[in-house]
Amino acid sequence: FIYALEKHIVCSVEETPEPIETNIIGKIPNWINGNFLRNGPGKFEIGNHKFNHWFDGMALLHQFKIDNGQVTYKSRFLSSSSYQVNKETSRIAVSEFGTLTMPDPCKNFFQRFLSRFELPKPTDNGNVNFMTYKGDYYVSTETNYMHKVDPETLESVKKVDWSKFIAVNGATAHPHTEPDGTTYNMGNSYSPKAHYNIIRVPPTKTNEDETLEGATVLCSIPSKDKSRPSYYHSFGESKHYVVFIEQPVKLDLMKIVTGKLTGSSISDSIYWDPKLNTIFHLINKQTGTVILHSLICLFYYSNLKHKQVITGHVYNTLSRNFPRRIVIPLNIDKNTPYDQNLNKLPGSTATCIRTSKDKVIFDLHGEELHEYGGLEFPQINYGQYNTRPYRYFYGCGFRHLVDCVHYLHFLFKVWEKPGLYPSEPIFVPSPNATAEDGGVILSVVITPNKSTFLLVLDAQTFEELGRAEVPVNIPYGFHGAFNNKA
Repeated sequence: FIYALEKHIVCSVEETPEPIETNIIGKIPNWINGNFLRNGPGKFEIGNHKFNHWFDGMALLHQFKIDNGQVTYKSRFLSSSSYQVNKETSRIAVSEFGTLTMPDPCKNFFQRFLSRFELPKPTDNGNVNFMTYKGDYYVSTETNYMHKVDPETLESVKKVDWSKFIAVNGATAHPHTEPDGTTYNMGNSYSPKAHYNIIRVPPTKTNEDETLEGATVLCSIPSKDKSRPSYYHSFGESKHYVVFIEQPVKLDLMKIVTGKLTGSSISDSIYWDPKLNTIFHLINKQTGTVILHSLICLFYYSNLKHKQVITGHVYNTLSRNFPRRIVIPLNIDKNTPYDQNLNKLPGSTATCIRTSKDKVIFDLHGEELHEYGGLEFPQINYGQYNTRPYRYFYGCGFRHLVDCVHYLHFLFKVWEKPGLYPSEPIFVPSPNATAEDGGVILSVVITPNKSTFLLVLDAQTFEELGRAEVPVNIPYGFHGAFNNKA
């Protein structure tokens, strides 16, 4: 995948640790005041060695400082242990998602042979996302390591190990934060069998140096297959429940453990098992009680896509990503009637029908929107509408890795320019906004062989308000956040 994209948007760049001015075209609203933070891979070669996968590159942290209509840009490589040892040895010394490290050539034959029987060491190359715990910013990937970072300098303040606080072997890079600062996340544990753990981190610190102190496991859900748990990148939540989808995308733990011996990376251990069902777990946030909706199948919903292809061969070999709004009735028991729509949500067109003793079928929307393709990097007005009913979301059309979409009851608005590649759209509310979509969308637009720029769109009309052109190359990243200083 990395080779198919590298001529377009994936490439190694140098860091820009000191702020540089950008060229403003149009007008950046004066009320936007803060740091737009972005994370993603920025270095794909170490010495004479090259990473195999897009997800493997060394984490490069970006900051767009927006103040009074002006924008400066800076970037810095995360000074992780993985980055440091790779730099010192001029080789890929730590395995990543799609790249397996080879034995150290400086060791003798016997030492190199024995190293193939060692368990893989988790990377701390936190190249996926920016997130907050207790008001502090962190970057992480999906292992047990995170880095607390300074959003002003982009420097790592402290390396943090989840397993020092709770019994998990890793955590997602997509936690959910409540209005009071309480944060939920998920992480796996593998002893004596695989479990999915719902994690709760308290909202505040008792001292300035504190990190994950006070984190607890709200509940622990056993995997249906003790040696092949489901892979998950994120989870959902409502006001009262954490929502975890145990899907047929599986992790072969034995393949991971024996990876050095067999020459298999973590990506080689992930597979799809079409014989399995999708299971929804609803976890009560107050009690930790799990409501299990098993044998749920047949999910459809608003499927959006747009035109243009980066590389036709690459796109045609990938599965399409479609947004889905799942409506689940909470009270299903032996007295639940058959062959009736159990969805009583006002204004919802989804149907939920009990068809047999242990099966409920959801038909959430027809297929008339399949022709528009798939979406990635979905975002909402998170600060005001997370856990609440929302009407709008924003995303990038994956077929072109471009389109920002303003979704409105199966209608959508698109910002699209030939040869330009917008990244994850982040919603920033305007001061005193009363409408859900009252604000702007920020997206870093990659322009191969030209100036990259920060795009600012009116979130309601999708009209371009302005852009800030950056005079250095920026590779296509993953996720980010807006650190509001207003």
